[in-house]
Amino acid sequence: MEHIAEKPRDRAVLAGLSSPRLDERDNADEETMEELEALVTTAGGETAAVVLQNRESPDPRTFIGEGKVAEIKELVKNEEATMVIFDNDLSPSQMRVLTEELGVQVLDRSGLILDIFAQRARTKEGRLQVELAQYQYLLPRLTGMWTHLERQAGTSGKGPIGSKGPGETQLETDRRHIHRKIDKLKAELEEVRRVRGTQRQRRMKNEIPVVAIVGYTNAGKSTLLNALTGADIPANDRLFDTLDTTTRLLTVSDTLDVVISDTVGFIRKLPHQLVDAFKATLEELEYADLLLHVIDISNPAWREQARIVDELIRELGAESTPCLRVYNKSDLYWGEVRPHAEGEVNISAKTGEGLSDLLKAIDKKLDKGTRRVTLHLPYDKGNLLDLLYREARVEAVDYAGTIDIVAVCDPRVIGTVKPYIEGWVEPKEEWE
Repeated sequence: MEHIAEKPRDRAVLAGLSSPRLDERDNADEETMEELEALVTTAGGETAAVVLQNRESPDPRTFIGEGKVAEIKELVKNEEATMVIFDNDLSPSQMRVLTEELGVQVLDRSGLILDIFAQRARTKEGRLQVELAQYQYLLPRLTGMWTHLERQAGTSGKGPIGSKGPGETQLETDRRHIHRKIDKLKAELEEVRRVRGTQRQRRMKNEIPVVAIVGYTNAGKSTLLNALTGADIPANDRLFDTLDTTTRLLTVSDTLDVVISDTVGFIRKLPHQLVDAFKATLEELEYADLLLHVIDISNPAWREQARIVDELIRELGAESTPCLRVYNKSDLYWGEVRPHAEGEVNISAKTGEGLSDLLKAIDKKLDKGTRRVTLHLPYDKGNLLDLLYREARVEAVDYAGTIDIVAVCDPRVIGTVKPYIEGWVEPKEEWE
């Protein structure tokens, strides 16, 4: 059977407005339009054409002005496009006017990102979050959906009492329904978080350090997680491919195991109502013992992207967490000298270059002075074996002339049992 290519969900004409009147984060430019194109591909659509409009100030009614609307309408017809997507955020009324005039569905950047999030959410929390954000996004836009019911009877005082137009009632019912839905989702989210909180406390008790991979979208985080743990989660060139934290166990060195989790890619111009929705996905950051900030160094804009990520880390209250900067895609780096400083590692997750350096750096950052030691306990000190079982990781026990034990111990335990450690030498202080 021949392979039939998957038909794209939608053909879209992309539109953006650049105006000195707009806030910098709401403005469109060549770069953000490129990013929008990548988002459309991620959503499973294809881009038919791109229109970037420069205007002194946005048109209050159509946002881009009548002339541009006519031009885009023509493009939609010629390109057989099924939708128009704006790189800027539109007001509900602009969206309504544009949908009517262009005759196809109109989405703005937030709407598109929400659609992607909805497709990608995997865990219960991720799905609840997306749904909540969708309803919050919908609420102000409701009126546009009921225009056909808005011609109301009874508003001029001439109609019979009680004949309030169906538009109003339909709208009110919908509003109430959505508010109810939002409250219910918030309650469910609280519950999911509470459960996750207890799981996390349990993990903190296990004393396995948590390492979280963060970075700009498409920096190579999933590829890195796969390269480190050898497991396969899909790593594609699609933005936002990982929405929920994918968590794995990784053995860093013979004395260190960590839980490593991948997080959703950060992106600029992330709409407000979505920042909250995804703080949940990024909650892991608060509890992480170490952040790996993955930076795609083959991207000319890597400094700007790294800055956006640093800013979000700060916003999420995780700036005091130790952080390693991991320069990825080093095999494609075009500069003369790679960045090199304390706390920075150059790698290529794809070719595997630098991964062992990365593991060494993680080990060094999380080193709590844990050592693997061999002990020879006299039988009358059997109670120390209990202590080791409780407080250390016992790997082997052999009952010979003495109780011979191999265990991985932290400094506190070592302090208690050091007289019995084979070949023990007190470590020198740095100043000695």
